[in-house]
Amino acid sequence: MRLYVVVAAGGFRRYATYRVATLAGVFTNTVFGFIVAYTYTALWDERPRLGGYDLSQAVTYVWLGQALLMTCAMMGGGFEEELIERIRTGDIAVDLYRPADLQLWWMAGDLGRAAFHLLGRGIVPMVLGAFAFELALPTDPLTWLAFLFAVLLGVVVSFAIRFLVAISAFWLMDGAGVAQMAMLAGMFFSGLLLPLNLFPGLLGEVARALPWSSLLQVPADVFLGRHTGWDLAGAYAFQAGWALALLAVGRLLQTVATRRVVVQGG
Repeated sequence: MRLYVVVAAGGFRRYATYRVATLAGVFTNTVFGFIVAYTYTALWDERPRLGGYDLSQAVTYVWLGQALLMTCAMMGGGFEEELIERIRTGDIAVDLYRPADLQLWWMAGDLGRAAFHLLGRGIVPMVLGAFAFELALPTDPLTWLAFLFAVLLGVVVSFAIRFLVAISAFWLMDGAGVAQMAMLAGMFFSGLLLPLNLFPGLLGEVARALPWSSLLQVPADVFLGRHTGWDLAGAYAFQAGWALALLAVGRLLQTVATRRVVVQGG
């Protein structure tokens, strides 16, 4: 366990070294936050209580999306490009022979990455948004803790999806196409473009049932107080269920790939 804590800390430090990139990311998230917030303001002026949110909640949702965009890697990014390249070049064989679990190793590093982005690129845009707009910020500290736990589960679900994307390179040799499809699905089905509550009929039901909703829609609704009591437990169970299922599939594919490498190496 200590090994993976060290790996997570290393992942945090790795992204903390890119200070200029972090400042550029904060600037970008803030600018897009203002653009989308004013768009939402115009939309909610025409359609009050759209999706069950009032204007303050809708604008808060926008800034939560900007805060969690990189934290939960809704558009991809992080470890998968590096892992795909290691699979393509054959360097993955070295990783598989190390006395460490491949999936846990990359997950620990990704948790460190997520922690840095939450602090480095999440807080500042949210604070600036709070100065410019009336945000629906929780007054109960327990709501903030519940939100952070939902974010943690969202990060794990995000990792599990991206691990599957990366490990597909064992069979495809080039995971770029799968990564592109996952990025588009993440943008659409996480609620980044529009809250999933606005999606009509069957599309909305399907979108809310998919794992990508764990990345933004569920944490945002926890933050906005729409999940409380047993409903909150249900939201956590939804996220945890997808995390366990996707991690299990990833571990199965990892096992198959490891045997394949061992047979080819032998």
